[in-house]
Formats: sequence, structure tokens, C-alpha cells
Amino acid sequence: MKGIDLSRAYYEAYGKDMIAEKFPAYRDRIAVGLAGEGSECLGFDDEISQDHDFGAGFCMWLTDEDEAEIGVSLRLAYESLPQEFGGFPARDPFSFGIQRLSAMRTSDFYRKFTGFPGGPAQMDEWRAVPESFLSAAVSGSVFTDELQAFSSIRARLLEYYPEEIRIEKIWARTEEMARSGPYNYGRCLKRGACAAAIRALSLFIEASISLVYLLNRKYKPYYKWEHRGMKNLPLLPEVHDLIDAVCMRQTPDLSRVRLVGEICGALLSELRTQGLSDCADQVFAER
Repeated sequence: MKGIDLSRAYYEAYGKDMIAEKFPAYRDRIAVGLAGEGSECLGFDDEISQDHDFGAGFCMWLTDEDEAEIGVSLRLAYESLPQEFGGFPARDPFSFGIQRLSAMRTSDFYRKFTGFPGGPAQMDEWRAVPESFLSAAVSGSVFTDELQAFSSIRARLLEYYPEEIRIEKIWARTEEMARSGPYNYGRCLKRGACAAAIRALSLFIEASISLVYLLNRKYKPYYKWEHRGMKNLPLLPEVHDLIDAVCMRQTPDLSRVRLVGEICGALLSELRTQGLSDCADQVFAER
């Protein structure tokens, strides 16, 4: 069972009644769901993921005022829920000393991932937040939120970066791609500088993946999941497979050079489609 499905089922089986019976005056004010860190919040969890910090549990997000009134008692009620569900243990809400489940302030959740209680608003604030943190902030699923205090911030973040910042990032990624891939990777290979070639190729792959997310207007997740996540994006899914081919140990160096060119071509085509480039293939490839 996927972690997000386990979380929802645990809430439906026990959490919903607990809130309704013990906190009836707040039942329409408590947002419930699962979001934040972890592969389960991205839907990427598998059997390997179950070897640590996996099990039944959910988040409850409160306004600052409601947390002051019922936060402690709500956390105690959460801890009294069954400690096993569907053959899985209940997760520790404070695993590794960091709260990831149970009752918390909405403001604390968004402050944790963005540095701001309501998420970034000014341009400098958007620039200050690591992209993987924004991905975590809007990950997972909200099961219920009648008050919309939590979901309204989430919806604004899901609208993605201000366009000015997206363009800044796209410009930086294309510069890095052109410098590290078509230019430096081949030159390092000619010199027999294996370590430098691997480093150049790594920088090219990192910039390419980032550009794919920017063109899809989706936040790039934690590095371990960014390549996997490309399979779920509507634009440029073919770049996922091209990068796979580049990274295979049995791929000859000359084939990698060709694949780097194919990746550049695919991304350049989408840049043109979005009205962000009018350069020729050869110009991009020879930077």
C-alpha cells in the first residue's frame, strides 16, 4: 500500500471520529492530510521505502489561535489512536526529533519549508527558498480543509514561481547546460580528463533536469527523486529516458556526446514553443 493511501485510510478509520467526538467545535476548522518530507508525500514510495519511518499517520493543521486552545489536547488525542493499522505500525510523529505528523500550526508548517508563515510573497523571498523545500510544501494531499486556512496558502504556492523568477532560472540553467554539456564534456574527454568529464556531465544532467521542471512549471523535488519525478510531467517526458541512457555504465562516451545533443535539442524545441528562444539548434549546441 502506498503511504498516502495508508494515511488517508488511517484518518478515515480513526482520525475523523476522534476529531468529531473530542473536538466537535473545531471539526470544520482543522485541516487534515499528509504533506512535507518523504517519498510517500510524492507518491514515490515502494517496498524499499518501508525500511524506515513508514507507517500510518496524518497531519492536522491549525490556525495559531486554535493551536493555542486545543493543540496540546489534540496531540494527546492523536497519540491515543491505535498503534497498528493495516499491518503497519503507526508512525512516530516526531521521528528524528522533527515533527512531521499530528497537530501543528499551519504557520509553522509553511515557515519550516519556506521560511515564512504564509509562504514567500516578495521576489526576494521567493529567491531565498530552496526549490526542493517548495516541492515539499505542496506535496502530498489534503484530505479535508473546510476553513481553507491551510489550502489557500498551498493553492498560491501551486501557482508556481512568479514569471520573472522562472525566466531568471531558465536563463541560468540554459547557460549551465551549454557550458557543461556540449562544450566542456567533449573537451574533457579529448584531454582524457575523466574526473572533469564526469563532473561536467553531472552538471549538465542537473541543469537539464531543473530546466525540465521549470518548463513544466513544477517545483523540482529533493535530488533523490527529481529524475524519477520527470516521468510524471506532461512536457518533455522523453528527456527522462535520454538521461537514463546517458547514465548507463555501458553507454560509450561518443554515444553520450550524441545523447547530450539530443537532450539539448528536445529542451530547445520546448523553449521555442513557449516563446523563450529563437536561437538555432547549432547555436545552442556550440556554446
